[in-house]
Amino acid sequence: QVQLVESGGGLVQAGDSLRLSCATSGRTFSAYAMGWFRQAPGKEREFVAAISGSGSRTYYANSVKGRFTISRDNAKNTVFLQMNSLKPGDTAVYYCAADFILNTNPGSYIYWGQGTQVTVSS
Repeated sequence: QVQLVESGGGLVQAGDSLRLSCATSGRTFSAYAMGWFRQAPGKEREFVAAISGSGSRTYYANSVKGRFTISRDNAKNTVFLQMNSLKPGDTAVYYCAADFILNTNPGSYIYWGQGTQVTVSS
């Protein structure tokens, strides 16, 4: 079983940057694809970015493409989300998740972290 813990969220102004981290447990971390998802109040959870187990392939939502970068350090069992040029519309709770196969569907992911709040003011 994989345990995930997000960190790095906070309150920033539009145009600022944040880097989220997701620390994981287990010695089989590299076998899992990892994804970042977000959920704003009153809205459904939506896909943000995902990365394959080896880090060789990535997916991004159109809304964040060119601004966000997902990466992973398998030696440290950690996945990151670098968020640049933040907008008020990026405000949400951000979750990392693990699955056996690289995909963009929140319903597919097996393991989830507790989430970290990102708030972007105008």
